[in-house]
Amino acid sequence: EIIDVEKVLAEVAPVSELLSVRIADEQTSSKASSSRVLIVDDSAVARKQIIRCLQNLGIEVVAQNDGRQALTYLRKLVADGKKPSEEFVMMISDIEMPEMDGYTLTTEVRQDPAMRDMHILLHTSLSGVFNQGMVKRVGADDFLAKFQPDDLANRVIERIRTTDKN
Repeated sequence: EIIDVEKVLAEVAPVSELLSVRIADEQTSSKASSSRVLIVDDSAVARKQIIRCLQNLGIEVVAQNDGRQALTYLRKLVADGKKPSEEFVMMISDIEMPEMDGYTLTTEVRQDPAMRDMHILLHTSLSGVFNQGMVKRVGADDFLAKFQPDDLANRVIERIRTTDKN
């Protein structure tokens, strides 16, 4: 059985889900409101935290409960003639999940020509050199330890600004 680390942490040391300052400028806010982010996390607590953070930016969120569910969802998009990187500004995935972990999900996405250019941020309560090495090995674009809403918001805003320039 996998322990819901985020649930335990939320009970022991609750974190604020509110952004501490007005992080997004007006231009980014208007772009954010037309952006969608795919989040993948088996923890209901973590999903709610991420959803609230992104909704505070005006971003639409699609949530999946684990890597296998997310991969099935992405493959269906492709089968329907859609390109995941055009549907979503990025995917934020937990690493430790049952069924399929974030490393395997990232590897699968990178191996599929229709999905490989999707921006992937691995977001986990685990930290350390091992994770950073694995993040690079599987081809994720970024890594962020949970859960600091401002840090997550800044990464998403930076991604929105980057896609706006392209």
